[in-house]
Amino acid sequence: MDKTPTVYIVDDDEGIRDGLSTLLATVDQPYRAFESAMEFLDHYDPDMRGCLILDIRMPRVSGLELQEILNERESNLPIIFVTGHGDVPMAVEAMRRGALDFIRKPFREQELLERINEALDVESVRRKRTLDQQELLQRIDSLTDRERAVFESVADGIMNKVIGFDLGISERTVEVHRANVMKKLDVRTLAELIRIKIAVEFAERAD
Repeated sequence: MDKTPTVYIVDDDEGIRDGLSTLLATVDQPYRAFESAMEFLDHYDPDMRGCLILDIRMPRVSGLELQEILNERESNLPIIFVTGHGDVPMAVEAMRRGALDFIRKPFREQELLERINEALDVESVRRKRTLDQQELLQRIDSLTDRERAVFESVADGIMNKVIGFDLGISERTVEVHRANVMKKLDVRTLAELIRIKIAVEFAERAD
């Protein structure tokens, strides 16, 4: 899969596809055009980088339905909907479901390019956040069950002596586990450990 940020155009109107393709080619922005939601889904990969310019009304699978499918797949691709005059209420609903923006036909080229640049920035931030969370969860998974228990207790502010009593181990053993936790999680202070616990809880709730 090409990791270059790409603008994916999904529109059943050939004129719109050609116009957008020409516009993006003039600014050297990589793009790919699809005439239907199903064609796009046939090529979809979770590692796609970039953003999606999506027509809100299309036969068989509409833009809103494609958005719903991508939401279910936890896609990071920001969506900019292209709408006709009568589709604005639908576009507003799409934004409530997570679309980044919508633009009405006929659109100004510069306005669309600005929104595309914003979308590419948003995707980059989302992907970095996802990768950071994955790395963090991998570090947590590297802890043994006993280390995880010590991590949870230390981050909750419980004293080593109390942790040892609760787990049925010596205070010295707690200190050894605590040192291993700090090393595996690559932290040096209690404050960093607490921040990691908060981040892990947030990531696990998101899952």
